[in-house]
Amino acid sequence: MLLGVDSFVSAVTDPSTGREVGPQERFADLLQEIALADEVGLHSFGIGEHHRSDYYDSAPPVILGAAAARTSRIRLGSAVTVLSAADPVRVFQQFATLDLLSGGRIDLVVGRGSFTEAFPLFGLDLADYDELFEDKLELLLKIRASPEVHWSGRHRPALTGQAVYPRPVQDPLPVWVGVGGTPSSFVRAGALGLPLMVAIIGGEPRRFAPLVELYREAGRRAGHPPERLRVGLHCFGFVADTTSAAADAFYPGWQEMFTKVSRERGFAPPTRPQFDAMLGPTGAFFVGDPATVAEKVRSVARDLGGVERINLQMTNPRLASGDLLRSIELLGTQVAAQVG
Repeated sequence: MLLGVDSFVSAVTDPSTGREVGPQERFADLLQEIALADEVGLHSFGIGEHHRSDYYDSAPPVILGAAAARTSRIRLGSAVTVLSAADPVRVFQQFATLDLLSGGRIDLVVGRGSFTEAFPLFGLDLADYDELFEDKLELLLKIRASPEVHWSGRHRPALTGQAVYPRPVQDPLPVWVGVGGTPSSFVRAGALGLPLMVAIIGGEPRRFAPLVELYREAGRRAGHPPERLRVGLHCFGFVADTTSAAADAFYPGWQEMFTKVSRERGFAPPTRPQFDAMLGPTGAFFVGDPATVAEKVRSVARDLGGVERINLQMTNPRLASGDLLRSIELLGTQVAAQVG
């Protein structure tokens, strides 16, 4: 089992002082977090993409370039690149360049994103949400397969043999499909034979087992070998020396994030009992002491019929940098040892 960390580079208010951590300091802290993840032997570190005031991750390739220069072993990637709102040519060029800079340590996870701000920001119609992703994923895979590209679609000018450079170290550049809970997204990834990154932000992970099997069946029907049908998970997680300390540290920021999202989307605000339920043996949160988190990793992997990697999303606007560094240290030195 491979373990890693994902970050949305949340704006942070220090929980002990109430001081707002500015973006320059937050980026310095982030690079320290990535360097520590590399040092303690974690498999990967992913950076999300958002275009909101509460996150600083609107330019993931820039962040990943800085991370590549400060690390030597850890795989670096997106979590996720909002391909629907991007130009696949530029996405490929950016991540191929990152692959060269990092010596072949890049994973590109593409998806449609869970927020919609990118669509009006880049002059796109949200009504084309699905069509944009299908078009652009097809083009991205064409670019990955050959430098000279012949392609036409509905939402971008055609390519008639133009060449796309540079080419990455890895051939092919790993492209994962990030999905939520839409069955058609699982089927699409399976039919294409692309590895799957499943975002589980609530509920019970075992409920995703039929969708993961749908992915694998679509892959088998398309003739892809089992080893190509790889599954990873993106889940909330945080590790501390005790489970109660982990829960008490992680809850305030989680509650703040989801109160804001609930207000925007018309949902009831989250509660502490809901949060605590997610910490239980069948819940979606990997929050606790190292033994508790390791057992959750093992049980979720069993429930889903085998998982290659789990990335813990530790983004939280109320977590002190020191606590986050300690969580990364425990994940790499204790949890990984128990599940490896």
